[in-house]
Amino acid sequence: MNNWDQSYDVAIQAAIDASAAIMRVYATDFSPEFKQDGSPVTIADQLSSEMIHRALSSTPFPITGEEVAKQPFSERKNWEKSWCVDPLDGTKEFVRKNGEFVVNIALIEQGIPVFGVIASPVARQVIAGGLDMGAFQFSFDVAYEKKHWKELPALHQLNSPLVMISSRSHFSGNLLSLVQRLEQQFGPIAAAKMGSALKFFDLVNGKADVYPRFAPTMEWDIAAGHAIYRAIGGEVVHSSTLQPLRYNKEDLYNPEFIAFNAVCLQVKDVFGQSEKG
Repeated sequence: MNNWDQSYDVAIQAAIDASAAIMRVYATDFSPEFKQDGSPVTIADQLSSEMIHRALSSTPFPITGEEVAKQPFSERKNWEKSWCVDPLDGTKEFVRKNGEFVVNIALIEQGIPVFGVIASPVARQVIAGGLDMGAFQFSFDVAYEKKHWKELPALHQLNSPLVMISSRSHFSGNLLSLVQRLEQQFGPIAAAKMGSALKFFDLVNGKADVYPRFAPTMEWDIAAGHAIYRAIGGEVVHSSTLQPLRYNKEDLYNPEFIAFNAVCLQVKDVFGQSEKG
């Protein structure tokens, strides 16, 4: 576990503590409110955001994310490192009470996600890591005992059939062209659906091979998963340029992207020229 910084422990504990607050709300008969863009927000989003912000404020790095005031790019562009936070990713799934929601925290260094943690409040499981330290999965109960963490191996094979995972709640454009190219390269494809960045649990454990997203997302939706996935050879790329996504941009929206594992990287040109949704 090389290059492990104390700030990462702070982020992991913040995600676990926020998960507990989220589950307390989850057990009640709560009602969502709605933002100007029509997306739901709950008291759980707000409580989680406040707890994470307090915890991360003890570190040297500024914070941006879903439920905090966004600093202007004229200031953000000078940040060498910064946190990127989604305190409750999958609020629609939280409202539906299907368990498919997570807490996302990533550390960005000069546009690159160098560390990420994703916590599943329902499963009480965490995945965490980054390119220079490896990737790990562990339960909330052993968060302080790194000797009990499971190190996730690099992915060297694909599922048969290839598994493509996609959003449960957001239409991701016309996937037909991409599916046809994948079938030509890899054979038949199995489809799976899941809400939020919980998809990265399946990606990093080799249960899914490809995750395309052609609908709007924000940096905090994907940065933590990107950091962890890179640690075992996966990548998240722009669907047109096939270049890795970058973060703390002037525009905090992500481009359309595709996440795929190390085996797919060997033939990544098959992913190019995806149709727009």
